Amino acid sequence: LSLFMFIFLCNIPGVIPIIQMPATARIAIPLALSLLVWVIYIGTGIKHQGLGYFGHLLWPPGVPTALKPILALIELIGVFTKPFSLMIRLFANITAGHILVLSLVSLIFIFESVWISPGSIVLTLFISTLELLVAALQAYVFTMLTAMSFGAAVEEHHHDDHAHADGHH
Repeated sequence: LSLFMFIFLCNIPGVIPIIQMPATARIAIPLALSLLVWVIYIGTGIKHQGLGYFGHLLWPPGVPTALKPILALIELIGVFTKPFSLMIRLFANITAGHILVLSLVSLIFIFESVWISPGSIVLTLFISTLELLVAALQAYVFTMLTAMSFGAAVEEHHHDDHAHADGHH
């Protein structure tokens, strides 16, 4: 809830017509949030599973040996791309609305006509209203993806050893 409210309240100033300055439209805030999530994700995995967490992550049990190197490479890349994906998703979606609003207002000056302004203003108001939904939605998406990452980090990995092949666990 704290993460959701922080991101949502960072996004809200972008919806206010005079302010138009959401903190998440500057790459530093999404970057810092994503790095914080990544550090907590790794730390949570180590806390709940020990250093064996990396072994299970990069060399998962129950996977055919021939596929393990490929899967390890994919998982290693995934560990570093998840925070990048969180950062870009938040930054780009908040920035896109502002670029669209700027483009619609700029149409008045591009066409050098006052007759285009009513349509431009109506579309700008519509996009600004839509940005309120996007502000809440992006806070929700970032929070849910973070929660799912933390859940995956604490999930116990079950071994499928040959010793258990006889059905006794």
